[in-house]
Amino acid sequence: MKTSTVLIVILALAVVALVARLFFFSKSTSSAASAVMENLMTRTSIRAYQDRPVEDEKVEQLLRAAMAAPTAGNRQPWKFVVIKDKQTLKAISGHFNTMKMAEHAPLAIVVCGDMDNTYPADGRDYWVEDTSAATENLLLAAHALGLGAVWCGIYPMQERVAYLKDLLGLPENIVPLNVVPVGYPAENPKPKDKWKPANIHYEKWNGGDSAVR
Repeated sequence: MKTSTVLIVILALAVVALVARLFFFSKSTSSAASAVMENLMTRTSIRAYQDRPVEDEKVEQLLRAAMAAPTAGNRQPWKFVVIKDKQTLKAISGHFNTMKMAEHAPLAIVVCGDMDNTYPADGRDYWVEDTSAATENLLLAAHALGLGAVWCGIYPMQERVAYLKDLLGLPENIVPLNVVPVGYPAENPKPKDKWKPANIHYEKWNGGDSAVR
């Protein structure tokens, strides 16, 4: 076989291999995107948990996901308190009518803002947005890991803030945003369909009319 023919064959094989690789990469990327969207659209609040501990490795994954969230000026003004103590969980459950599930959860994560590490000046309250982004990441990660969780608000209700700061011994500069009970689900509620085209506008408000296309 002539050298030129060999080169043509090799080149043809390389092209085939490249096309196949691109095809499978595209398919893999599409599959990954579908998995992400599925996780987003099927996550829902879970308030009943199995009597089963959550592995430390998964707790760390939740916290890593939370800390991957964006923050204003990359200040990362968050702190997290992981609670496994049954008496503390029972105290939270007993004090807050909206957090009865905490007593039966294997753990809860309190997402807090560090007032000594916020965006400066008028941007100080960006800590609420930053820690909220972290919380959403945590909730989505929990769902992806086969866990269930629910966002229970603390801030800005000052009585709730004061009680939790005292219960957990939080420093003055640390403000709890929420409590997130976490565990293996003992229920399977159907996710709510929250898609409302009327809430969307393009370019301008257009007199309040929906501008969905």
